[in-house]
Amino acid sequence: MSRGNHNRLLQALTEEYWASFPSSGDAHQRACQVLVDGINHGARLFAPYPFRIVEAQGPYVTDLDGHRIIDFWQGHYANILGHNPALIRDALAAELRAGCGLHTGFPDEIQIEFAATLARAMDAERVRLTTSGTLATMYAIMLARAYTGRKVALKLAGGWHGANPLALKGVHRAPSGFDQVDSTGIPAAADEETVVTRFNDVEGLKALFEARGEQIACFIFEPCPGRAGFVPAIAEYMSAARELTARYGALLILDEVITGFRYCASGVQRLYGVRADLTTLGKIIGGGMPVSAVVGRAEVMELASDSVKERVWFNGGTFSGHPLSLVAGQTMLEHLTAEEQRIYPALASLGQRLRRGIEEVFADRGVAARCTGDPAGPVTGSSLFSVCFPLVEGLCPSTPEELSDPTLCDGRLRDEVFKLGLLVQGVNLAHGVGAISTAHTEEHVQRVLEACDAFAKRLVAGA
Repeated sequence: MSRGNHNRLLQALTEEYWASFPSSGDAHQRACQVLVDGINHGARLFAPYPFRIVEAQGPYVTDLDGHRIIDFWQGHYANILGHNPALIRDALAAELRAGCGLHTGFPDEIQIEFAATLARAMDAERVRLTTSGTLATMYAIMLARAYTGRKVALKLAGGWHGANPLALKGVHRAPSGFDQVDSTGIPAAADEETVVTRFNDVEGLKALFEARGEQIACFIFEPCPGRAGFVPAIAEYMSAARELTARYGALLILDEVITGFRYCASGVQRLYGVRADLTTLGKIIGGGMPVSAVVGRAEVMELASDSVKERVWFNGGTFSGHPLSLVAGQTMLEHLTAEEQRIYPALASLGQRLRRGIEEVFADRGVAARCTGDPAGPVTGSSLFSVCFPLVEGLCPSTPEELSDPTLCDGRLRDEVFKLGLLVQGVNLAHGVGAISTAHTEEHVQRVLEACDAFAKRLVAGA
């Protein structure tokens, strides 16, 4: 596929979007008067402005102008049962009717129950809760540095671990590659103390540990990185990560904020037969409420104990262990565990149907498109997908380097043109990426394929 000039089509789609979503445009102007960029999370911002919702139910969100949009963003991939599932709502309502649920700042039994459920599912010895994936990954790296007495955190090129100042390097591609700190306001030492490696490059990982293994406190990565299009790690890479960290005295931290309870009723590491020293979790485990956690080995986790002289100040935050959040989380974990054999195969089947269908629809119109996130190796099914537009014949991107390389993939087509092209037809993806929920059906998949076909026709026509 050759790079096209999409200006004409993008202009037409932008005008259609303005005409179809005027109330959201007015709301965005008001929002920009009080909120930075009019939003509270950078991933929710896109040009010309984000639509604003008034209702969310199952696979749909309804915006200010009354559009009923099929949503595959699903709360940053957190809503595996769809938006506002009755199961969770009923549990929360019952808690509130009982005169409980709001923040107290005191320990209660739901904290014990939830932590025990999470530890059992993850085969972990200790749990500590907080409120976001960013905080969980930050605390995990702090624990690793304290435990090993080392400072260097190893991460993947393109790896995203939230706005964690200990891992904000190599997230975005710079002209020279993934070798720059991504944010100002971070101590200068962050550049030297964060080292970047390539995803699924076993030999490169071995060479790096041979050269710097004695300096590395931890290796943190997502087993199926979002910025690699949710391509699963090959089994050899997971095994090498586990063996090398153990050999050189570093800790293996698996960031399962997205993948935890997405592929099975545990972390995806269970499918690989790998047990991390520390695992970070979030999104799905909160049942739609703000919960995240670090779980893992007792001797490492206990460094956060008040009884330790030189402790890690992993206090979690004022709202850690929030009662309503844990009621929602406990309800979600119990449901996914009890229904594991039904839920995950169904999600995987629909995910595969959608991925292959999208590729076929574009191919029929003469457009090269690939849909990544396919199962591989121990990962036998996936409900995550990412659409990209390769510029090289036969390329199926499998790393952040390939997906972000403007000579290999047309990122503007995916992030800007395709985004609006589907939205004006009532389908929402974020950066070409989406997640299947149990609320999605074959009917919704068919609707997406129809939207992709209409977009492909316009793309070929250039307007």
